[in-house]
Amino acid sequence: MNILDKIIFDKQREVVLKKSIIPVSQLESSVFFGRETISLSQKLKISSSGIIAEHKRRSPSKSVINHNFTVEEVVKGYENAGACGISVLTDGKYFGGSLDDLLLARASVNIPLLRKEFIVDEYQILEAKAYGADLILLIAAVLTREEIKSLSEFAKKLGLEVLLEVHNQEELEKSIMPSLDMIGVNNRNLKTFEVSLDFSKQLASQIPDEFVKVSESGISSIEAISELRPYGYNGFLIGENFMKTDNAGQAATEFIKQLNI
Repeated sequence: MNILDKIIFDKQREVVLKKSIIPVSQLESSVFFGRETISLSQKLKISSSGIIAEHKRRSPSKSVINHNFTVEEVVKGYENAGACGISVLTDGKYFGGSLDDLLLARASVNIPLLRKEFIVDEYQILEAKAYGADLILLIAAVLTREEIKSLSEFAKKLGLEVLLEVHNQEELEKSIMPSLDMIGVNNRNLKTFEVSLDFSKQLASQIPDEFVKVSESGISSIEAISELRPYGYNGFLIGENFMKTDNAGQAATEFIKQLNI
C-alpha cells in the first residue's frame, strides 16, 4: 500500500466518523454556507502572476515544513503579496491541517480559498462550503470518472469551483467534463513523490482550452514559471517554497515582485 492509498483509506474512515457527529443540517446552517463565492478561474485568466499560495505545515515527503506562524499571519501575508488565491490544507494526520485553518483563513482574507483535501464524499464538499471555501480539489488518481462527475456536479450546485488534479494522460482522459473549471497537473508523483516539470509540459497540449491550466508542486523559481507559461499555464500552486521560509508572506511578496518585473 503506497502513501496515497493509506491517506485515502484513513480519509474514508474519517468521513464516516464525522458524519456520525456533525449532521448535514448543521453544516448548512453555517454563517458561510449562503456566502457568494469568488471565482479563482476568472482571477487567474487576468492575473499577471497566477500564483496560488499554499498554507501547509507539513507533508508526508518533508515532515515538518513550518509550525511557527498563525494561519492569519500566513494568509494575510499572501493576500498582501498579490496572490490570486490561497490553498489551505485541511488534512490533519498527514499534513497537520484542519477545517479550522480554512475558517480562520476565510475570516482573514477576501480572495479565493481552495480547500486542499483528499475528497472522497459529498459530505466533504458541504464542509468546504460551510467553512468558507470558494473551490475544491478533486484528485483523479483516487476517483473514478463517475465519482469525479458526481462530486464536481455537486460542488457546482453549491456555487463552488472545481480544480481537478491529474498526473498523467490516462487520468486526464478519464476526467475531462464540463463540470470542471480548472485542470491542474501535479508535478509530484503522489505514489513516489518524484518531482519534474516535464509532467506539466507533456500534458499541456492535451488539456482543452476551455479549462484554466494550473501547474502544481515543485515550482520554486521564476525560471520554472517562465518555462511553463508558453505551454498555456495561467495558475501556479506554490506551497513549500514560501512556507519553509521565516516569513511566508514576505517570500511570496518578493517572488511575485520578481515575476512582474
